[in-house]
Amino acid sequence: MRSEEEMMSLIIHVAERDDRIRAVCMNGSRTNASVPKDVLQDYDIVYLVSDIESFRMNPGWIDDFGERIILQTPEDMCLFPPSLGGRFSYLMLFMDGNRIDLQLVPIEQKERYCREDKLTTVLMDKTGCLPVLPPPTDEGYWVKKPTVELYNDCCNEFWWVSTYVAKGLWRKEILYAQEHLGQIRKMFIQMLEWQVGIETDYSVSVGKCGKYLEKFLSEESWSQLLSTYADGRDESVWQALFSICRSFEQTAMLVGKRLNYDNPFQYDRRVYSYLEHIQALPVND
Repeated sequence: MRSEEEMMSLIIHVAERDDRIRAVCMNGSRTNASVPKDVLQDYDIVYLVSDIESFRMNPGWIDDFGERIILQTPEDMCLFPPSLGGRFSYLMLFMDGNRIDLQLVPIEQKERYCREDKLTTVLMDKTGCLPVLPPPTDEGYWVKKPTVELYNDCCNEFWWVSTYVAKGLWRKEILYAQEHLGQIRKMFIQMLEWQVGIETDYSVSVGKCGKYLEKFLSEESWSQLLSTYADGRDESVWQALFSICRSFEQTAMLVGKRLNYDNPFQYDRRVYSYLEHIQALPVND
Protein backbone atom coordinates (compact mmCIF):
# COMPACT_ATOMS: atom_id res chain seq x y z
CA MET A 1 0.00 0.00 0.00
CA ARG A 2 1.29 3.44 -0.89
CA SER A 3 1.99 5.54 2.19
CA GLU A 4 0.06 8.66 3.17
CA GLU A 5 3.05 10.74 2.11
CA GLU A 6 3.09 9.09 -1.33
CA MET A 7 -0.65 9.55 -1.81
CA MET A 8 -0.64 13.19 -0.80
CA SER A 9 2.33 13.86 -3.06
CA LEU A 10 0.50 12.23 -5.97
CA ILE A 11 -2.69 14.19 -5.33
CA ILE A 12 -0.76 17.46 -5.34
CA HIS A 13 1.38 16.46 -8.32
CA VAL A 14 -1.67 15.75 -10.51
CA ALA A 15 -3.06 19.17 -9.60
CA GLU A 16 0.23 20.98 -10.24
CA ARG A 17 0.46 19.63 -13.79
CA ASP A 18 -3.09 20.62 -14.79
CA ASP A 19 -3.80 24.30 -15.30
CA ARG A 20 -7.52 23.67 -15.02
CA ILE A 21 -7.10 22.71 -11.36
CA ARG A 22 -6.90 25.99 -9.47
CA ALA A 23 -6.94 24.75 -5.86
CA VAL A 24 -6.92 21.55 -3.81
CA CYS A 25 -8.74 20.95 -0.52
CA MET A 26 -9.26 17.98 1.78
CA ASN A 27 -11.90 17.17 4.37
CA GLY A 28 -13.26 14.06 6.06
CA SER A 29 -11.60 11.79 8.59
CA ARG A 30 -8.02 12.69 7.63
CA THR A 31 -8.57 16.30 8.74
CA ASN A 32 -10.49 15.32 11.87
CA ALA A 33 -8.22 15.08 14.91
CA SER A 34 -10.97 13.25 16.81
CA VAL A 35 -10.90 10.25 14.46
CA PRO A 36 -8.43 7.39 15.07
CA LYS A 37 -6.04 6.98 12.15
CA ASP A 38 -5.93 3.71 10.22
CA VAL A 39 -4.95 2.32 6.82
CA LEU A 40 -8.53 2.22 5.51
CA GLN A 41 -9.20 5.95 5.77
CA ASP A 42 -10.30 7.55 2.51
CA TYR A 43 -8.63 10.58 1.00
CA ASP A 44 -11.55 13.01 0.68
CA ILE A 45 -10.17 15.43 -1.90
CA VAL A 46 -11.68 18.38 -3.75
CA TYR A 47 -10.22 19.89 -6.90
CA LEU A 48 -11.61 23.36 -7.59
CA VAL A 49 -11.45 23.57 -11.35
CA SER A 50 -12.23 25.56 -14.44
CA ASP A 51 -13.99 23.88 -17.38
CA ILE A 52 -15.38 20.95 -15.40
CA GLU A 53 -16.97 19.48 -18.52
CA SER A 54 -13.56 18.87 -20.09
CA PHE A 55 -12.72 16.48 -17.26
CA ARG A 56 -15.96 14.57 -17.75
CA MET A 57 -15.34 14.26 -21.49
CA ASN A 58 -11.94 12.63 -20.85
CA PRO A 59 -12.51 9.95 -18.16
CA GLY A 60 -9.00 8.58 -18.58
CA TRP A 61 -7.44 11.56 -16.81
CA ILE A 62 -7.86 9.83 -13.43
CA ASP A 63 -5.62 6.92 -14.50
CA ASP A 64 -2.64 8.84 -13.13
CA PHE A 65 -3.81 8.01 -9.61
CA GLY A 66 -3.13 4.30 -10.15
CA GLU A 67 -4.73 1.01 -11.14
CA ARG A 68 -8.21 0.67 -9.75
CA ILE A 69 -10.20 -2.24 -8.33
CA ILE A 70 -13.43 -0.36 -8.92
CA LEU A 71 -14.68 3.12 -9.81
CA GLN A 72 -17.99 4.81 -9.15
CA THR A 73 -19.13 8.12 -10.61
CA PRO A 74 -22.49 8.73 -8.87
CA GLU A 75 -23.50 11.70 -11.02
CA ASP A 76 -23.39 9.45 -14.09
CA MET A 77 -25.63 6.81 -12.52
CA CYS A 78 -29.40 6.65 -12.89
CA LEU A 79 -29.49 5.00 -9.45
CA PHE A 80 -28.35 8.28 -7.89
CA PRO A 81 -29.96 11.36 -9.48
CA PRO A 82 -27.43 14.24 -9.60
CA SER A 83 -27.71 16.40 -6.50
CA LEU A 84 -24.41 18.26 -6.26
CA GLY A 85 -25.30 21.28 -8.36
CA GLY A 86 -22.81 20.99 -11.21
CA ARG A 87 -20.13 19.12 -9.25
CA PHE A 88 -18.78 15.70 -10.20
CA SER A 89 -17.38 12.83 -8.13
CA TYR A 90 -14.91 10.01 -8.75
CA LEU A 91 -14.93 7.35 -6.03
CA MET A 92 -11.82 5.26 -6.62
CA LEU A 93 -10.58 2.13 -4.83
CA PHE A 94 -7.10 1.19 -5.95
CA MET A 95 -5.34 -2.14 -6.26
CA ASP A 96 -3.06 -1.32 -3.30
CA GLY A 97 -6.08 -0.72 -1.02
CA ASN A 98 -5.96 3.06 -0.98
CA ARG A 99 -9.14 4.98 -1.77
CA ILE A 100 -9.66 8.51 -3.04
CA ASP A 101 -13.08 10.15 -3.02
CA LEU A 102 -12.40 12.98 -5.44
CA GLN A 103 -14.92 15.73 -6.12
CA LEU A 104 -14.59 18.33 -8.83
CA VAL A 105 -16.08 21.69 -7.86
CA PRO A 106 -16.40 24.58 -10.33
CA ILE A 107 -14.06 27.35 -9.24
CA GLU A 108 -17.04 29.73 -9.38
CA GLN A 109 -18.44 27.91 -6.32
CA LYS A 110 -15.30 28.43 -4.21
CA GLU A 111 -16.90 30.74 -1.62
CA ARG A 112 -19.88 28.48 -1.07
CA TYR A 113 -17.76 25.35 -0.98
CA CYS A 114 -15.41 26.75 1.66
CA ARG A 115 -18.36 27.50 3.95
CA GLU A 116 -19.94 24.04 3.70
CA ASP A 117 -17.72 21.90 5.90
CA LYS A 118 -15.66 23.03 8.89
CA LEU A 119 -13.35 20.04 8.38
CA THR A 120 -12.05 21.55 5.14
CA THR A 121 -8.37 22.38 4.87
CA VAL A 122 -6.56 23.92 1.88
CA LEU A 123 -3.70 21.86 0.41
CA MET A 124 -2.93 24.08 -2.58
CA ASP A 125 -4.15 27.43 -3.88
CA LYS A 126 -2.37 28.37 -7.10
CA THR A 127 -3.67 31.92 -7.31
CA GLY A 128 -4.66 32.72 -3.73
CA CYS A 129 -8.33 32.68 -4.67
CA LEU A 130 -9.61 30.87 -1.57
CA PRO A 131 -10.47 32.54 1.73
CA VAL A 132 -8.31 31.83 4.78
CA LEU A 133 -9.91 28.93 6.63
CA PRO A 134 -9.79 28.30 10.39
CA PRO A 135 -8.25 25.06 11.67
CA PRO A 136 -10.48 22.08 10.81
CA THR A 137 -13.04 20.99 13.39
CA ASP A 138 -15.84 18.43 13.42
CA GLU A 139 -18.13 20.88 15.23
CA GLY A 140 -20.59 20.76 12.34
CA TYR A 141 -21.13 17.06 13.01
CA TRP A 142 -21.70 17.27 16.77
CA VAL A 143 -24.95 15.90 18.14
CA LYS A 144 -27.49 18.71 18.22
CA LYS A 145 -30.15 19.26 20.86
CA PRO A 146 -33.55 18.19 19.49
CA THR A 147 -36.57 20.42 19.59
CA VAL A 148 -39.60 19.07 21.42
CA GLU A 149 -41.26 18.57 18.04
CA LEU A 150 -38.34 16.49 16.77
CA TYR A 151 -38.28 14.45 19.97
CA ASN A 152 -42.01 13.74 19.73
CA ASP A 153 -41.74 12.85 16.05
CA CYS A 154 -38.97 10.37 16.79
CA CYS A 155 -41.12 8.67 19.44
CA ASN A 156 -44.13 8.62 17.14
CA GLU A 157 -42.18 7.19 14.21
CA PHE A 158 -40.63 4.47 16.34
CA TRP A 159 -43.87 3.19 17.77
CA TRP A 160 -45.84 3.59 14.55
CA VAL A 161 -43.35 1.64 12.44
CA SER A 162 -42.93 -1.06 15.10
CA THR A 163 -46.44 -2.23 14.23
CA TYR A 164 -45.26 -2.97 10.70
CA VAL A 165 -42.63 -5.34 12.08
CA ALA A 166 -45.29 -7.30 13.96
CA LYS A 167 -47.58 -7.35 10.94
CA GLY A 168 -44.80 -8.69 8.74
CA LEU A 169 -43.93 -11.41 11.24
CA TRP A 170 -47.54 -12.52 11.64
CA ARG A 171 -47.89 -12.75 7.87
CA LYS A 172 -44.57 -14.65 7.59
CA GLU A 173 -43.13 -11.80 5.49
CA ILE A 174 -39.67 -11.86 6.99
CA LEU A 175 -38.08 -9.38 4.57
CA TYR A 176 -40.84 -6.85 5.22
CA ALA A 177 -40.42 -7.32 8.97
CA GLN A 178 -36.64 -7.01 8.85
CA GLU A 179 -36.82 -3.86 6.73
CA HIS A 180 -39.06 -2.11 9.24
CA LEU A 181 -37.02 -3.39 12.18
CA GLY A 182 -34.10 -1.52 10.62
CA GLN A 183 -36.22 1.62 10.36
CA ILE A 184 -37.14 1.65 14.05
CA ARG A 185 -33.53 0.93 14.96
CA LYS A 186 -32.61 4.19 13.25
CA MET A 187 -35.00 5.98 15.60
CA PHE A 188 -33.48 4.17 18.58
CA ILE A 189 -29.98 5.16 17.49
CA GLN A 190 -31.18 8.74 17.08
CA MET A 191 -32.48 8.69 20.67
CA LEU A 192 -29.17 7.25 21.87
CA GLU A 193 -27.33 10.04 20.04
CA TRP A 194 -29.41 12.62 21.88
CA GLN A 195 -28.60 10.88 25.16
CA VAL A 196 -24.89 11.17 24.33
CA GLY A 197 -25.41 14.81 23.38
CA ILE A 198 -26.96 15.55 26.75
CA GLU A 199 -24.16 13.77 28.61
CA THR A 200 -21.42 15.59 26.67
CA ASP A 201 -23.06 19.01 26.47
CA TYR A 202 -23.45 18.51 22.71
CA SER A 203 -19.71 18.65 22.10
CA VAL A 204 -19.03 15.37 20.25
CA SER A 205 -19.83 13.54 17.05
CA VAL A 206 -20.94 9.91 17.15
CA GLY A 207 -19.99 9.43 13.51
CA LYS A 208 -21.89 8.31 10.45
CA CYS A 209 -24.51 5.66 11.29
CA GLY A 210 -23.58 6.11 14.97
CA LYS A 211 -20.32 4.22 14.41
CA TYR A 212 -18.63 5.77 17.48
CA LEU A 213 -21.57 5.22 19.82
CA GLU A 214 -19.92 2.33 21.62
CA LYS A 215 -17.33 4.52 23.33
CA PHE A 216 -20.04 6.79 24.76
CA LEU A 217 -22.46 4.11 25.99
CA SER A 218 -22.35 1.86 29.01
CA GLU A 219 -21.59 -1.80 28.37
CA GLU A 220 -25.23 -2.60 29.16
CA SER A 221 -26.61 -0.02 26.72
CA TRP A 222 -24.27 -1.21 23.99
CA SER A 223 -25.36 -4.82 24.55
CA GLN A 224 -28.99 -3.75 24.38
CA LEU A 225 -28.38 -2.09 21.02
CA LEU A 226 -26.61 -5.16 19.63
CA SER A 227 -29.50 -7.36 20.79
CA THR A 228 -31.76 -5.59 18.29
CA TYR A 229 -29.96 -7.18 15.33
CA ALA A 230 -31.79 -10.36 14.37
CA ASP A 231 -31.02 -13.32 12.16
CA GLY A 232 -33.50 -14.71 9.62
CA ARG A 233 -35.68 -16.63 12.07
CA ASP A 234 -39.11 -15.29 12.99
CA GLU A 235 -38.51 -15.89 16.68
CA SER A 236 -35.24 -13.99 16.55
CA VAL A 237 -36.96 -10.98 14.99
CA TRP A 238 -39.72 -11.08 17.61
CA GLN A 239 -37.06 -11.09 20.33
CA ALA A 240 -35.23 -8.21 18.67
CA LEU A 241 -38.47 -6.25 18.32
CA PHE A 242 -39.39 -6.48 22.00
CA SER A 243 -35.79 -5.83 23.03
CA ILE A 244 -35.62 -2.64 20.99
CA CYS A 245 -39.02 -1.51 22.29
CA ARG A 246 -37.93 -1.88 25.91
CA SER A 247 -34.63 -0.15 25.27
CA PHE A 248 -36.23 2.68 23.30
CA GLU A 249 -38.79 3.27 26.04
CA GLN A 250 -36.07 3.54 28.70
CA THR A 251 -33.89 5.82 26.60
CA ALA A 252 -36.76 8.05 25.49
CA MET A 253 -37.90 8.50 29.09
CA LEU A 254 -34.37 9.43 30.14
CA VAL A 255 -33.88 11.88 27.28
CA GLY A 256 -37.31 13.43 27.77
CA LYS A 257 -36.69 13.90 31.48
CA ARG A 258 -33.30 15.52 30.94
CA LEU A 259 -34.76 17.87 28.31
CA ASN A 260 -37.91 18.59 30.32
CA TYR A 261 -40.00 17.19 27.46
CA ASP A 262 -43.13 15.21 28.19
CA ASN A 263 -42.76 11.68 26.86
CA PRO A 264 -45.87 10.58 24.91
CA PHE A 265 -46.39 7.52 27.13
CA GLN A 266 -49.56 6.46 25.36
CA TYR A 267 -47.43 5.33 22.43
CA ASP A 268 -45.28 2.83 24.24
CA ARG A 269 -47.88 1.40 26.61
CA ARG A 270 -50.59 0.89 24.02
CA VAL A 271 -48.38 -0.14 21.14
CA TYR A 272 -46.40 -2.62 23.24
CA SER A 273 -49.64 -4.33 24.22
CA TYR A 274 -50.71 -4.36 20.58
CA LEU A 275 -47.44 -6.02 19.54
CA GLU A 276 -47.91 -8.73 22.17
CA HIS A 277 -51.44 -9.27 20.92
CA ILE A 278 -50.26 -9.72 17.32
CA GLN A 279 -47.55 -12.16 18.42
CA ALA A 280 -50.16 -14.32 20.20
CA LEU A 281 -52.72 -14.04 17.42
CA PRO A 282 -53.36 -17.33 15.58
CA VAL A 283 -52.29 -17.19 11.95
CA ASN A 284 -55.16 -16.30 9.60
CA ASP A 285 -57.50 -15.64 12.51
